[in-house]
Amino acid sequence: MKKAIIIGASSGIGRELAKILSQNQYIVGVMARRIQLLDELRNEVEGTLFVQKIDVADVESAIDTLEIFIKEMGGADLIVISAGTGEINNNLSWHRECETIKTNVSGFAALVNVAMRHFMEKGSGHLVGISSIAALRGGRESPAYNASKAFDSNYLEGLQQKVRKSGLPITITDIKPGFVNTAMAKGDGIFWAAEPEKAARQIFRTIKRRKRHAYITRRWVLIAWLIKLLPGFIYERL
Repeated sequence: MKKAIIIGASSGIGRELAKILSQNQYIVGVMARRIQLLDELRNEVEGTLFVQKIDVADVESAIDTLEIFIKEMGGADLIVISAGTGEINNNLSWHRECETIKTNVSGFAALVNVAMRHFMEKGSGHLVGISSIAALRGGRESPAYNASKAFDSNYLEGLQQKVRKSGLPITITDIKPGFVNTAMAKGDGIFWAAEPEKAARQIFRTIKRRKRHAYITRRWVLIAWLIKLLPGFIYERL
């Protein structure tokens, strides 16, 4: 059986994806800060589920925790990094900006590094990073969030180039969700918000096809195209 690790599986997309993978004959390891929610998840799935607490923002500890967890599971074929944070921060509170950067930039890159070293030693694997439609341009309501997701997306693209040059059968997938109906979907005017179950099903199909990139849900392809084409003076007024 294939083995998968999902980081950020206590709620939302990560939690639903863990259920889907378990239903599809994966041995699944789930990681998050809120360990009690992971224990509840273990009671909801029929397959084997390993549980481990991790704080992505505590970078050095998170690196050690993921390395040990991979060994405890006997390796991993698929690692999904779904952990992330973001707050509307119109007052530019540095505490909020800093927490976003620590989690979405430093924590993300550190865990990607652990996953990639494992796959390179193993000679194969599939890394999935959850970035965001917000990666495409800056955003005034949460500047650090948009910028951090742009970092994530570009980091994954760099790794795609790296594995292509190496010739190793490692797949890197960048998932860019639009609005998903989770606790992070905040603010006014939220539209096209998909349920986490639907988003997770589409992500699973993307994983099976070993695609390098996907917008979730698929209709966000149109929005992404418009966002990228809009002149700055128009985009800034939206």
